[in-house]
Order: sequence, then structure tokens, then C-alpha cells
Amino acid sequence: MPDERIPRDDRGESTAEQTERSDGDPPAETGGDRGTGGERSTASPPEGVVGEAERLTRLAREAAVEEAAAAYRERRDGLVSDHDFIARVRDEDDTLVLHPDEWVEDGVVQFERIEDTDRAVEVSLSGPDHGAEWETVEAANQAIVDAVESAHGPDHAANVRAFADFMSNHYLKRVDDATEAEREEFLTEYYRRNAWPSEAQESIVAESVDLVDDVGDDVPGS
Repeated sequence: MPDERIPRDDRGESTAEQTERSDGDPPAETGGDRGTGGERSTASPPEGVVGEAERLTRLAREAAVEEAAAAYRERRDGLVSDHDFIARVRDEDDTLVLHPDEWVEDGVVQFERIEDTDRAVEVSLSGPDHGAEWETVEAANQAIVDAVESAHGPDHAANVRAFADFMSNHYLKRVDDATEAEREEFLTEYYRRNAWPSEAQESIVAESVDLVDDVGDDVPGS
């Protein structure tokens, strides 16, 4: 007759008996690496993640300083990694490709691991509509940068160039069309992380941003 003083489960096993029985045995159930209940996700990244990965890729391509470009790529890679995906740019057709990291070993896609090609996401980085619009905005912004340099010198122009990079790539807008919130975002967040200014440039950046209104009216397309 079992000793009733020893705690037992609904099968009549004591804690010691359970431990002895399970030593060396695998768990009854195992999950994947991630996702709900420990299972690895089999879905593509959300649309918002894909859009942000595209934006960061474009920012990396347009960055004037390699350190800034590397920071953008690192942020992008970390973002898609949270969904168990890898990002790369396919140079032959200028396309951002996101695909599951489980397809890759030592940096090489293992085709035998690909079960559902629809999970991969491809985004053209040189689509005609987006590219044409970006070029129009960028041309106007560069004209404003040139006008600021002619009237106020190279330090102000360098700051406005950084502002133009921010507005073109983040909002696809001219610098003189920026809202107050967008100007504040540039001054408090983007400029500190990405502009790499000299001390002279940093000391006058708020004034530089205000100068775009003085010259913007003379640039066509506003």
C-alpha cells in the first residue's frame, strides 16, 4: 500500500518517481524557436515591417557617410530578424528581398529547404512611379540647398542638405513643405544620429531649417 504521506499526482506517481522516470527522456512536447506557444512563425513579415525595411534600405543607399549607411542596414536587419527573416538587395534587378532565415546556411540559400516561395517578399527599389516622384522632390530640395549656400554659406547649406535627405527619404516631401512636427523630428532625432555635423554646423542648425522658407518660394514646384 502506498504511503499516503508522500504527495502523488493523479496517476499515483510521487515527485521522486516522476523525476526518476523522466531523467534522460525528451519532453513530451516541443515547440519551435519563436511565435505563439514557442512555435516558429510560417508567415511573411507584416506589411508595416516590409515598408520600414524598404525605407531603411533606401536611406542606407542615399546616406552620404558609410557609418550612417551601416546603421540603417543594421536597423533593417534587426527589424526583419525579429520575424525570423533575412534582408538582402538583389543587385541584378535592384530588388529588396526578404526571405526566411531558415532557408539560409552559412550565407547561402539552401533550395531544398524552401517549401513555400510565397513567404518571400520582394520590393523593387527602382520602380518608375516612386523613382520619378523621388527625383522630382530631390531636385527641388537640391535647388533649395544651392540657394541657401549662395545666400548664407556652406555650413547652413550642409544642414539643409541633411534636412533634405530626411524629408526626401522619410516623407518624400520638399523641405519647405515640412510640418512643425517633421522639423522637430529632424532636429531632435534624425540630425543627432545621422547628420555627422561639425560644431559650427550643429550650433546653427535650427536657423538653417528656418532658412528654407526664405528661399523655397523661388524654387519651382512648391
